[in-house]
Amino acid sequence: MSAPDPRDELVTHLPAMRAFALSLTRNGATADDMVQDTVVKAWTNIDKFQAGTNMRAWLFTILRNTYYSSRRKAKREVADIDGIFTERLSVKPEHDGKLQMSDFKVAFEQLPDEQREALVLVGASGFSYEEAAEMCGVAIGTIKSRANRGRARLAELLDNNDDTAMELTDAATMAVVTDSGPVAR
Repeated sequence: MSAPDPRDELVTHLPAMRAFALSLTRNGATADDMVQDTVVKAWTNIDKFQAGTNMRAWLFTILRNTYYSSRRKAKREVADIDGIFTERLSVKPEHDGKLQMSDFKVAFEQLPDEQREALVLVGASGFSYEEAAEMCGVAIGTIKSRANRGRARLAELLDNNDDTAMELTDAATMAVVTDSGPVAR
């Protein structure tokens, strides 16, 4: 005759486990959750139960350990009913949702060579208008005009306007798209 399955005995200890959990937690719903957690842990680890030993003691040990583990965990948690702490912990995405790099590259490639050159030199590379004009062999006014027309065309292609949120756009791209001055080299 084979030994009885310990899973069959597990059910007989449920009322005693609930009473013990209730004495620990003093809350019916929490006690029920703990008993459920205990049964799941016992069921999945039934192979660790030694036949012939005290099943009730084994279950109560699991329940007790579950209770104290949950207490330790609760000490590390912060109650945030209104979501105030969570809001402060949130992180903005790496992009601002409007000006993604792939969109920028496509729009930037549509600009005439002279406008791209002016924007790269003055915006992205951080050269002054005077330095960029000298490098290109043109007047300062020409570089300013090319950069201004390039920015206007980019804004048009990217559908940007004055109220477009760009606070997360990197400094080099901002220098190209807006007239925020040269980027520090």
